[in-house]
Amino acid sequence: MSPVRNIAEILPTHTAALFDAAVKRAAELLRTGEVVALPTETVYGLAANALDAAAVARIFAVKGRPAHNPIIIHVCDLAMARRFAGKWPETAEKLARSFWPGPLTLVLPRTKEIPDIVTAGGSTVGVRWPSHPFMQAVIRECGFPLAAPSANPSNFLSPTNAQHVQSTLGDRIKLIVDGGQSQVGIESTVVDVTTTPPALLRPGMIHVESLAAALGETGLRSANSTSGETLKSPGQLKKHYSPNARLRILSWKDDTDLRRQLIALGAEVSRTQVVVYSAIPALPGLGGVSVIPHDAEAYARALYAELHRCDNEGAEWIVVESLPEGPEWQAIGDRLRRAAS
Repeated sequence: MSPVRNIAEILPTHTAALFDAAVKRAAELLRTGEVVALPTETVYGLAANALDAAAVARIFAVKGRPAHNPIIIHVCDLAMARRFAGKWPETAEKLARSFWPGPLTLVLPRTKEIPDIVTAGGSTVGVRWPSHPFMQAVIRECGFPLAAPSANPSNFLSPTNAQHVQSTLGDRIKLIVDGGQSQVGIESTVVDVTTTPPALLRPGMIHVESLAAALGETGLRSANSTSGETLKSPGQLKKHYSPNARLRILSWKDDTDLRRQLIALGAEVSRTQVVVYSAIPALPGLGGVSVIPHDAEAYARALYAELHRCDNEGAEWIVVESLPEGPEWQAIGDRLRRAAS
């Protein structure tokens, strides 16, 4: 007799009464050390009490996450952010006032209240005040910050709706809260404000130019983690955000050129899905073609959902049309390059 599988409860939030009931249920589980999947404006997060090392360890176990990859903590206001920061530099104040609540994570010196498991043993912690009303309400109800990486198996595609979470983690957790489609669609921008000038650790949909404008004369620099160095932020591993199918970023002149490149890859045309914004192919026998908007913000909202769909349709290869130039496309290019590694 096969063992009974746990199936996550899925709670909707589309009325005020359902919203309040879901907040109370999520907070109840979080207070007992459980992990739950919650919506944010970036992607869905797998949340636990950030001050409870055993609860955070359950996140790592559910995701299969490597211990050296730190987790961002989520707060509900500036006061909570400052409480868990060992220092609050002027650069943090400028960025928080400009972009919080929203898809920006600040790397700050940590306090002793934050367990080592959250920071991968490092001296800093990533802190974010999300703009999603449900995530804010749960943190307020709990009264403690939430550790919340993306609600997916480690290194795979981040989820942007409750169904994505259900299909990958639905038998490993007790609760998924359905807050609709994530409105940003990719993970937060991460800036390290423990250095001078601050360093961009992970690009996101808050662009370099906007960050630099908020910082003024202080400026912003790019940073790449050094091999063997303690990671200050998630999203710095070479392979990340990956679908099950093999992904390649290509440009092509016409259908003949696309076919030639697929043959060179060893890709079977019928098992290949193509994701484009302008060079729409009419190649006979393709497994499928997805056309998503030629606008960076709309593209980001749609991208992970399209990659999930390609996986669900059994694609062996996903070909993504090369992106335009411009700072607004930097974060999307970063995610696609890591997915193709």
